[in-house]
Amino acid sequence: MDRWLWSVRVFKTRTVATEACKGGHVSVNRAVTKPATTVRVGDVVTIRVDGRDRVLEVAEVIDKRVGAARAAECYRDHSPPRPPTALASPGLVRDRSAGRPTKRDRRLIDRLRDRHG
Repeated sequence: MDRWLWSVRVFKTRTVATEACKGGHVSVNRAVTKPATTVRVGDVVTIRVDGRDRVLEVAEVIDKRVGAARAAECYRDHSPPRPPTALASPGLVRDRSAGRPTKRDRRLIDRLRDRHG
């Protein structure tokens, strides 16, 4: 499993793919899997990566890393579309001549960052 995920370029390194499997972020046919699990053509692999689920159907089993175009032929992507990115707010903008933030200002800034960061 970890070798296939690395080969089709879902993860940058095989170590990261192994850690994702051990952490329970990868499942095959709705069953949480181990890094050594064998993957077969037709298996549905669900991966939790970057805060979203990717659903890939295995079209070809490979164990060597290949180019991106070739890797894309080895699976069919059934992932739900990414949610639209909200327009980024300009954040907290302070007047340049306002000087250093006061203790109260600092608390407000920290509260905003915790809520949106």
